[in-house]
Amino acid sequence: MAITINEVQRGMALKVENEIWTIVDFNHVKPCKGSAFVRIKLRSVKNSNSIERTYRSAETLDDVPLEERTLQYQYNADDMYHFMDQTTFEEHRLSKDELGENVVKFLLDNMEISGFVYQDRVLKVELPNFIITKIVESEPGVKGDSTKSNTKPAKIQTGATILVPLFVNVDEEIKIDTRSGEYVERVKR
Repeated sequence: MAITINEVQRGMALKVENEIWTIVDFNHVKPCKGSAFVRIKLRSVKNSNSIERTYRSAETLDDVPLEERTLQYQYNADDMYHFMDQTTFEEHRLSKDELGENVVKFLLDNMEISGFVYQDRVLKVELPNFIITKIVESEPGVKGDSTKSNTKPAKIQTGATILVPLFVNVDEEIKIDTRSGEYVERVKR
């Protein structure tokens, strides 16, 4: 669907050079001489690369109806990860390359994630900002050391290794920031 430059909004998806991009920011510019134009900062849905484009006010853009859906992680087999759409109950299969290394290392069984769908195809997934997981392998903790200055490697349920404070032990639950992959806090239930 074609839209005019005056209809652009943050978060909207556009098709530029046969690739789908989301609008991160835009700025209407009205110079003293000449016609007005819009400078748009775009982020790729596939690989999160950013570009800037300038469009004249008379140009039209291809709007993409990108739909955000809740997907539940089911299992993986042969480097294919299977998700169930919580709205339509359809199964979507994504490869490790399509998901990205950062998503794969924090996927927990039955985890609900956001999937961005276009024409019944999942283009991108996003993890929740924080997950709670259990430490499955680590060196023994040091009693009385509650400072965050020293860390040790620890393996979590998903198989990923992260750095945790010395006082964290095996079988304890921790909160992790999935955007940075860093330890946030110990969780007691």
